[in-house]
Order: sequence, then structure tokens, then C-alpha cells
Amino acid sequence: MMTQQEAVDLFRSDDLIGIGIAADALRRKLHPHGIVSYIIDRNINYTNFCTEYCSFCAFYRPMGHQEGYVLDHETICAKIQETVDLGGTGILMQGGLNPDLKIEWYEDLLRAIKARFPNVWLHCFSAPEITCIAEVSGLSLTATIARLRGAGLDSIPGGGAEILDDEVRQRISRLKCGTQEWIDVHLAAHRLGMRTTATMMFCCGETIEQRVNHLEVVRRIQEETGGFTAFIPWSFQRENTSLGRSVKEEATGVEYLKTLAISRLYLENIVNVQSSWVTQGLKTCQVGLRFGGNDVGSIMIEENVVSAAGAHHRASEEELRRIIRDAGFIPKQRDSLYRTFYLN
Repeated sequence: MMTQQEAVDLFRSDDLIGIGIAADALRRKLHPHGIVSYIIDRNINYTNFCTEYCSFCAFYRPMGHQEGYVLDHETICAKIQETVDLGGTGILMQGGLNPDLKIEWYEDLLRAIKARFPNVWLHCFSAPEITCIAEVSGLSLTATIARLRGAGLDSIPGGGAEILDDEVRQRISRLKCGTQEWIDVHLAAHRLGMRTTATMMFCCGETIEQRVNHLEVVRRIQEETGGFTAFIPWSFQRENTSLGRSVKEEATGVEYLKTLAISRLYLENIVNVQSSWVTQGLKTCQVGLRFGGNDVGSIMIEENVVSAAGAHHRASEEELRRIIRDAGFIPKQRDSLYRTFYLN
């Protein structure tokens, strides 16, 4: 098992190809059949009202702002119907931290969705959202997650992790949940038998050591619970954000590929690592399939948060299948638990 110092040394190494070869070898060991997966789902942002004012976010609006919104059930269900009509199997639903929405609001929404779309997988509500729901509802994290699951929540995304180092979080998201609170949400979900994903937003001014701290936190949780289905690293998009005024450069393709490969090597206990096209584009995503990635994520019928910060890449299902095939792999559609079900 790689040590933190070894990971730091790899980040400082110029041997990008050697790191990539090692990550590709581990990917082949974990995924020996040459399959790269993707999912058809949709990101629905049910509200943009938020009290946290994270410096890397261009999506939120303060409470009471004229551009703020809370989507009603019919609007959300219409978006889900469009997704199902396009062959979608899941919904990723996240929003701002809106103290006006207590747990009953979320339970009513989840039940309404499941009543109309019983087979759609609901992968919803990041750790900061769940922490906020618990606080404004006067509930424990475990009780909150249990009630959401009872109303129809299937799994929890890894959003809100950014960098799991409190020095970084104090600088970029001072009001959002701390490292331990993020950990507590995922531990509580895993102990209830619910799967989650882990993410990392890097190149937001953190040190290499802080980036490795993040990987160590994720690895320790997985050692304890085995509850993560996947790890998804992506790079900070600085356009239109206040943090972008102090972080002058975005991650290069080389830095992205190195981070992806080291993540694959460090997190041997997480089966799936996603190569992202949303922030880096299709070509870098394709190369990432030889740097440890075994999944390319979603065609993303709708995405508002990262695009608000300046990422404007788009991809159709056929484009994702093409880049997978051209990289020498078999494209296969999956569900939200990374179970593949088409082979063609």
C-alpha cells in the first residue's frame, strides 16, 4: 500500500509516463475485461439559494436574491421524464444549502419522484446538504439519512468534499461543513448500508501534501466501511468565481493526468476511478483511460454548477462510446452502482 510520502514524491516526479503505466497496470488488474463504463443520467439542481458563499462557486444565490429559485415537483419530474426518454437510469440531484427546506420537503419530493419513476435511481444530496437538513430539522445525521432513504433516496454523491483538509476548507469554503462532518455523513450512510461516492476538487490553491491528505481520508473510510463505489477527481474551474482571482492558473492536462493516476494507485481499495471530461474535455478524458480511469461518467443531459464556473464541454452518448472505443476499450452503459448492463 502506497504511503503518503510516496504519493507526495510521485506528485513531485516528472515521470508522467511511468506513473501512468503503473496506474494502467492496476486498472487492468481491477478491470481485466477491457470495459470502460458510462452512465446516462441528469444533474438536477433543485435550488440555488445557499447560505455558504463558497469562493469557488458561481452557481449559488443568497437567500432572497431575485435570481434564486426552488424547483417545484412538476418541473423536476418533467426533467426526469426527459431523462428516462433518453435512456437514462438515474438522477443526480444537488442544490444549495437552503435553510427554508426542512426534511419534510425532501421526503415529499423523493416520494413524489418514486411514485412516478419507481425504477429511477436517486443519487442525491451531498454531505453539506445532508448536514444542513439535519441541523435545520433538529435531527441526527443517522436519523436524517434513514428518513431520506425511507422516502426513496438510493445513494449519496461525494460532492462538497473539495479538499478534505480543514486549512484549505477554511480558505475556500469557510461556512461549509468541515472535513470531519463530511466524513461523518459518509460513515453514517455506509453504516446504514447505503453506498456513496468520493470526489476531489483539486488545483484550488492546496499543497501537494494537502491533496494527499484528502486521498488518505478517503482510503481510511473505505478501509473501514467499503462503502464507496467510485472516486472522481476533477479540477477547479476558476472563471466567474471569486477564488479564481487568487488562483491564477487552472490544472493543465499533465497535472490532471498525474492526479488521476496517483489517485488510482493510492486508492487500491476503491474499484472504480472516473476520468472526467466535464472540466478537462473529451481528449484528456480519453487519455485518462490509460492513466487509471475505467469510467467516463455521464453524458450529463443537464449540468449547471461547474458550467457556471466556466466549464462548457458537452458530450453525447455516441461521443463517449467513440472515445472509449478509440482508446481500445469496450464501451458499456452502467447504472449508479457501476453495474454494467449493455455490451455492444
